[in-house]
Amino acid sequence: MNKRLASLLTAGVLSLAAFHASAADKVTLQLKWVTQAQFAGYYVAKEKGFYEEEGLDVEIKPGGPDIAPAQVIAGGGADVIVDWMPSALASREKGVPLVNIAQPFKKSGMMLTCLKETGVETPEDFKGKTLGVWFFGNEYPFLSWMAHLKIPTDGGPDGVTVLKQGFNVDPLIQKQAACISTMTYNEYWQVIDAGINPEDLVTFKYEDQGVATLEDGLYVLEDKLKDPAFKEKMVKFVRASMKGWKYAEENPDEAAEIVLENDSTGAQTEKHQKRMMGEIAKLTAGSNGALDEADYKRTVESLLAGGSDPVISKEPEGAWTHEITDEALN
Repeated sequence: MNKRLASLLTAGVLSLAAFHASAADKVTLQLKWVTQAQFAGYYVAKEKGFYEEEGLDVEIKPGGPDIAPAQVIAGGGADVIVDWMPSALASREKGVPLVNIAQPFKKSGMMLTCLKETGVETPEDFKGKTLGVWFFGNEYPFLSWMAHLKIPTDGGPDGVTVLKQGFNVDPLIQKQAACISTMTYNEYWQVIDAGINPEDLVTFKYEDQGVATLEDGLYVLEDKLKDPAFKEKMVKFVRASMKGWKYAEENPDEAAEIVLENDSTGAQTEKHQKRMMGEIAKLTAGSNGALDEADYKRTVESLLAGGSDPVISKEPEGAWTHEITDEALN
């Protein structure tokens, strides 16, 4: 073999290797919120090479107060998004055909956290009070709960006054509201870190009130699932993501550190992220990634039971599929 031929063959092999290296399927994931342990499974899957093992090149896009995942995916800015089911089903009814392909979170972390000094001891005590509520799609679980309690949300002595809460705990600290929306893994601890003692608070977990709805599922656009290549890509993505989630559950401190390494803002602290990861692990525990149909039905029933103004007006059709997880988990 002459040198020129050998050189050409070597170049060909290198070119082929470069092609395979660059041929990884690209996936863009849009998160519901900023980089934090709430999304540890995805960052772990990327850091540990689980996506790479599946031949995927995954870009994880953080969310924020001005980012609605449903709008991002509808505009072509993501292949898959993390969203809460109430928001996803409301979006679907409004014309964005989201489909749940996996459900890493088994339980809800949503709560109302109240100052004991306001006299709130039971949900009946909400009447006549001001309650802080997140919007941008996060209000639906709260509105559904109030509908169950038959408590109007337009003020008055027999209703509640809704304070549009920013993504902070200021309304409680400044006593602008008797109760505010919190997550077990995030804002509740911000209240504690602000100097309020746990014994001075009363909390109402949506799970304990029987009105919990599913959070942090993975959603894609319905028409994309008609493409076999896209479906195969999602099978790989879900398989690697769930591997990331289970690793994060078993190694919470390491998972929190991986999250911190990916926080370009530098806004997160090690103490908060490790504590958050411990709480998140309680919510993902028990899920293998496949949507539990009973959990789905409970969420839908809760959203339909809104009196004259339900979150969704009819039972959705085609809003979830097991096709991806059936293949990913086998």
